[in-house]
Amino acid sequence: MMNPQILNDLVTMQMPFGKYKGRIICDLPESYLIWFHTKGFPPGKLGEMLGTLYEIKLNGLEYLLQPLKRK
Repeated sequence: MMNPQILNDLVTMQMPFGKYKGRIICDLPESYLIWFHTKGFPPGKLGEMLGTLYEIKLNGLEYLLQPLKRK
């Protein structure tokens, strides 16, 4: 079962490293998430968040994050 806090974190936390350091995680491009999917997501919470965002974008569910972005 997914932790609902992850959705809030996706719209508030910044990418801590790499090409997109400082960008809000939900705003990462799909191509970057695909790259992580093929190479392996980092361990821990960040990896769980990136994996969740990958699934959200893969399935066209970005609209689920819109109400959270407005807060």
